[in-house]
Amino acid sequence: MNEKKYYVTTPIYYASGTLTLGHCYTTVIADACARFKRMQGYDVMFLTGSDEHGLKIARNAEKENLTPIEFTNKVVLEFKDLWKTLNISYDKFIRTTDEEHIKAAQYAFNKLYEKGLIYKSSYEGLYCVPCETFFTESQLVDGNCPDCGRPVEKASEESYFLKMSAFTDYIKDFYAKHPNFLVPESRKNEIYKNFIENGLNDLCVSRTTFDWGIPVPFDKKHVMYVWIDALINYISAIGYPDTNCEMFKKYWPADVQFVGRDISRFHCTIWPVLLHALDLPLPKTIHSHGFLTQKGDKISKSKGNGFNPKVLSDRYTADAVRYYLLKEGPIYNDCPYTTELFLNTYNSELVNGLGNLVSRTTAMILQNFNGELKAPDVLNDDDKELINTINALRKKVEVSMETCRVDIALKDIYEVIKACNKYIDITTPWILAKTDKVRLATVLYNLFEGIRVCATLLQAFIPDTANKVFDKLGVTNESLKSYDNALYMDSNAKVVVNKGEALFNRIDVKKEMELIDGGLVENNNEKQQPKQEKEVKQNVEVKNESKPLISIDEFDKAELKIGLVLESVEVEGSDKLLKNTIKIGDEVRTIVSGIKKFYKPGELVGKKVLVVTNLKPIKLKGILSSGMVLCAVEGDSKLSVLTLDKDVECGSEVC
Repeated sequence: MNEKKYYVTTPIYYASGTLTLGHCYTTVIADACARFKRMQGYDVMFLTGSDEHGLKIARNAEKENLTPIEFTNKVVLEFKDLWKTLNISYDKFIRTTDEEHIKAAQYAFNKLYEKGLIYKSSYEGLYCVPCETFFTESQLVDGNCPDCGRPVEKASEESYFLKMSAFTDYIKDFYAKHPNFLVPESRKNEIYKNFIENGLNDLCVSRTTFDWGIPVPFDKKHVMYVWIDALINYISAIGYPDTNCEMFKKYWPADVQFVGRDISRFHCTIWPVLLHALDLPLPKTIHSHGFLTQKGDKISKSKGNGFNPKVLSDRYTADAVRYYLLKEGPIYNDCPYTTELFLNTYNSELVNGLGNLVSRTTAMILQNFNGELKAPDVLNDDDKELINTINALRKKVEVSMETCRVDIALKDIYEVIKACNKYIDITTPWILAKTDKVRLATVLYNLFEGIRVCATLLQAFIPDTANKVFDKLGVTNESLKSYDNALYMDSNAKVVVNKGEALFNRIDVKKEMELIDGGLVENNNEKQQPKQEKEVKQNVEVKNESKPLISIDEFDKAELKIGLVLESVEVEGSDKLLKNTIKIGDEVRTIVSGIKKFYKPGELVGKKVLVVTNLKPIKLKGILSSGMVLCAVEGDSKLSVLTLDKDVECGSEVC
């Protein structure tokens, strides 16, 4: 049996409607991890699927005059079509209506019952149909579901219950001994405090008021609670209840299970109890990522801000969507999505960064050497520095991917792309073409190798683009695309590049935003309205008289940098202040600004602004503010936050 195995799962998505960009994030990150492990020689099982039972699906099917299975058949086709569009390389797509899954779920339920862990009682309480979740009165927010914000229903029926409370000590001990079971740390602390610390509550695990579910094997008038049925999929997909079959022995326990933070409590309380009660080991890691948000809300159909991500992939390529999600997505914490941020990332990193590097390099090889190059004999210090950077990349990416930090892995790859572009500026190959063809050949070969190594590693993240790069480089030998050879090679045989089409075409961000936000993207009942001119007023007194002249040394004391606004929310109790979360290079800061009268919360999200970064921190309304966002003021009536006319990487210095 291959010891290098890797089992990665996404949640099975609820087959009640269209998938959103947030669902895509979970699946794309799992896909990147699966692809990377395959590159490393692992035997990979990548599981995704559809969760097809429950009251919500039964009601949605009825609205469309379909049976539940007809309804879910239609939705599953949409799911699979989207995964095909986004190049998702799953090994198995499981449906909870699959006969083998139904048998496995019934076997597990019966085993728990025979062990005395399931008992019959009656349930009276509150139930959120869209979330398929039970809540107590104290858990509601303004009388509504704390997760989706919609009304709950009173439920009263005979039910079976799982003795979750009997496993409180086990769960506490397990969490103490396995600190990396749930990541990130903040989510682990949240789950532990809210659902474990004060003891687990017994769980209602059957329903009688509807019949669209897996029948309880020993009491056919009951169907299983969807969160028992659904969780079993991770083991039924690999052969459970036959724990001695080859697949089960090879892949269980799972190496990493990706979930969104809204369903973390099910995977980190119910799931461990189920597995332990069934005498099975727990997965090695549950990775709970944050939400993609718009204007502070999770992107979802129920929030009115969801849209079909196929619109973005069809217009800008699937790899553009994959790249944005993997590099900028909510790997741990929530992060905002804006069309402007997506398009600027596309232009600056895919068009200007990677695309421009490949185009310039291949064009110069074609123009000067008819597309053919050989490895150089002599290297100078600039060459060696670039080669060292190239050779360090594979290990950096490997370290990042060990903890599924796809964002850091892509950042490291992009740093090598930047280093190659900088190398072009330093070596000035356009001048060498006229003065020193031998030196030019060395420079272009080094660039060729830098691009090849980046493309090799990018196969895990943006596979279509990586293949296009190989085509342009003329790399047909599969060994040159392998993980083992993701290093600078000074013994390559003669290479022959091809011009081909550009990898990505630069777009007009303003025009594209008008198309996307103006209606090309379905946005339920809400379309983004044109921005209105704002009447503005600074929160400090504005004086017209000139200030004293200062020397350049005095000015140089101010540290000015470009920051990317990640979040902008109201400060409670203030009619002037907004609390802005701003990314400055690798650092994220909180900066409080007196611009609430001029900018709505969330309006600046995705914009790059000028920030004074070395001001002494100050507390405003109890919030520590570290810096200042620069604004332009016209008299005392208008104010505008200073932004950029060209895209510059956040963290760049202003001088």
